Amino acid sequence: MKFSVFQLSRIGGRALNEDRMGYCYTRESGLFVLADGMGGHPEGEVAAQLALETVCALYQKEARPLVKKPAEFLAGALLAAHYRIVRYAAQKGMLDTPRTTLVAAVLQGSSATWIHCGDSRLYIVREGELLLRTRDHSFLEQEHAGFSQADMLNRNILFTCLGSPTKPIFDIAGPLALRQGDRVMLCSDGLWSSLSDAEIAWEIGGKSVSAAVPALVDNALRAGGPHSDNVTVLAMEWETPDVFAPTRSGEADTILESGFASTVQAGLSDKMPGSLDDELDEAMIERSIAEINAAIRRSATRKP
Repeated sequence: MKFSVFQLSRIGGRALNEDRMGYCYTRESGLFVLADGMGGHPEGEVAAQLALETVCALYQKEARPLVKKPAEFLAGALLAAHYRIVRYAAQKGMLDTPRTTLVAAVLQGSSATWIHCGDSRLYIVREGELLLRTRDHSFLEQEHAGFSQADMLNRNILFTCLGSPTKPIFDIAGPLALRQGDRVMLCSDGLWSSLSDAEIAWEIGGKSVSAAVPALVDNALRAGGPHSDNVTVLAMEWETPDVFAPTRSGEADTILESGFASTVQAGLSDKMPGSLDDELDEAMIERSIAEINAAIRRSATRKP
């Protein structure tokens, strides 16, 4: 398996960068992940980091060296990330939970399978043309999916995410057979809110990913102006499926003796008590959600 990859994140006009991204791979499989912590809720950057770390940790356990059932893996990993965020909020006694979007893709063999929740997107560009992109979980993008007229009043608002006290809604697609030269790009809304799909496809399809990604980020920041959102892009070009050789700019990783390599730096997971398996115990998850909801109700009753 051979691919070229490049990733870049810029803070824009915000005080804090709440986006997180990373990729990891074995000799026969690759995982690409991007999360965008949501403003309006506390510690969005924590939610995004926990989501990134959780999905990558589970991939390391599952990819031996292939993920047997990519769609099932992605669904389970997304829900595991959601539950870890909820658990984190309960442990800290937070009245509101950190929240994040998530988009992730597994590439192996000669195909791609992906999942998304929220409005972080995946684009696939083939021969300079947009082949497909994900549809955001907003009323605007889902206006033909049976929502009421009242829902349409908040067309740009997301109706699902990771970290909320309700189970997230997500979409899974693939496997899609890849061709040599296909570009697969993950991005936060800081990119697509400033650039059209046509602009994104033209840029990512006409240059190497190491040239296109910085150009896209710069264009989005310029279009967004002084109050631009965080802009984060992770893109790869699919080359040949028969030889392993990830090529990228920047720091070079190597395949470890375990057969696994990653750009994701562990941080929060190491500081949380208990193991990942312990934290994902169903009874503990339900207690965490109940604790958060009870705290919210208590806070509401104290207000005049």
